[in-house]
Amino acid sequence: MDREFLSLERELTVLLRRARASQGEMAREVHPDLESSAYGLLIRLEECGGQRATALAAYIGVGKATMSRQLRALEELGLVAREPDPADGRAWLVALTPEGRRRVGRVREARRARYVRQLAHWDRGEVAELARLLHELNGVMERHEK
Repeated sequence: MDREFLSLERELTVLLRRARASQGEMAREVHPDLESSAYGLLIRLEECGGQRATALAAYIGVGKATMSRQLRALEELGLVAREPDPADGRAWLVALTPEGRRRVGRVREARRARYVRQLAHWDRGEVAELARLLHELNGVMERHEK
C-alpha cells in the first residue's frame, strides 16, 4: 500500500508544480502586472460573482491584510471593483469589472482549448473520470482542512 501512496504523492507533486507554473503564465496573460497568486481570486469571482473580501480571504486562505493588498492591486489594474452589498448596505462586494471578466474569460477559454489539444487522444470518458476523481480528492482535502 505504501508504494501506491508514494506514487500518488510523486504525481501530485509534479501536477502541483506544473499548475503553479501554469498559473503564473495565465496571470500574465490576464495582465502583465498581475501577481500569480491573484489569478485564483479572479477565477473565484468569475465563478461565484461578487464576494465580500472576508469570504475571499477565507476561501483563498490568506489574512485580511493580504487580501486587501491583492484587491487594491486588482482594482488599480481595472480588473475588479467594489460595489455595495444589496443584502447589507454597510458591506461591500468585490466583483469583476467588464474588462476583468473579458480578460479572465479569454484566458480560461485558451486554457480549456489547450486541454482539448493535449488530451485529444484520450477517450472523453477518461477525461470525465479524471475530473470526477479530482473533484472527489478536492472534496476530501477541503473537509480535512476544516
